[in-house]
Order: sequence, then C-alpha cells, then structure tokens
Amino acid sequence: MQGHDAIDDGVAALIVPGIGNSGPDHWQSLWEQRHPRWQRVEQRDWDRPVCEEWLRGLDAALARLSVPPVLVAHSMGCLLVVHWAQRSKVPVRAAFLVAPPDPEGPAFPPVTQGFETVPTDSLPFPSLVVASSDDPFGSVAYAKRCAENWGSTFVAVGAVGHINAESDLGDWPAGLALLDGLLKSS
Repeated sequence: MQGHDAIDDGVAALIVPGIGNSGPDHWQSLWEQRHPRWQRVEQRDWDRPVCEEWLRGLDAALARLSVPPVLVAHSMGCLLVVHWAQRSKVPVRAAFLVAPPDPEGPAFPPVTQGFETVPTDSLPFPSLVVASSDDPFGSVAYAKRCAENWGSTFVAVGAVGHINAESDLGDWPAGLALLDGLLKSS
C-alpha cells in the first residue's frame, strides 16, 4: 500500500490484544494477516486477564524477537504495555496504544486482576494514544490524560466505538496511517 513505507520496510511488530484476543474481523488480526512477520502475544486466558500472568506472556513474546518492535496494543493490551514498561528494560521502538480502557469506568470488566491502578510514569519509548469519542470503555478525556501522563502523542478519531471489530473498521487504513506516522517519527 502506497504511503506506508515505514511499515512496509520490514518493521518488527508485536500485536498486543485485549480481552478476547481480537477476533478475525478485528483490525489487529487483519494487520497481522497482511504482515506475516508480525507476531502476536499469546496469553493462557484471554477472558480473565491477570496482570502478572499477562506480563509474563508479553515478556515471552518479546524474547522471541531479535529487534526492538513496535507494540500494537488495543484496549486492555494498552494497560498491559504501560504496566510492562514500568518494570522492563527490554528495548521497544514505539507503542501504538488504541482505546485504553478506564479501570474506574462503569464498563471496565470486573474479571480483571491487577489492572486497577494505571501507571502514570512517562513511557521510555515513543508512543501514540488513539481514542474514540463514544468508546464505552474509556472517555476521550481519560485517554488524553493517559497520553499526557505517558508522554504520548494523542489522537481522537471521532465516534468509532471501542475501535474494535464491532466498529466495522475493516483493516482500518486510517489507523495504519497513524501507525506509519508514529514509526516515521520514532
């Protein structure tokens, strides 16, 4: 695809899904199909996230990579990335953080463990937080506050729900362009 040079030049990427592991119609899955060298974090239980367990899954995925990747995170995956960044020295090229959920919001899944307190330290790598104005799991104000705390660039993409398969974005070309911009600046 023209205009996505940074992505098409063989970037290493690690897909970091949220609860449910981003099904086949989710933009993360479609991007992974489009870029066969991209890898996905695997978790033992995608439906009942335990932060410490998910952190081990992220560590294992990163250990399989030979170059610093861009972390492509959605929802609970965003919270996982910021928890991980507080304790790891493994180099990361950048983080693309889409639709971070608010643990204090009414829709936050009660089955999660260890994600209740969101780290507020600046991330040690370039990052972009992307939010939707009608996301039931986190407001634009919350996502913007996260971006400020994490030292991330912030982009609001309009009313597209939780920016997931139900948002009917297909392979989300606008998101791919945002990722490309992040990679060109990192």
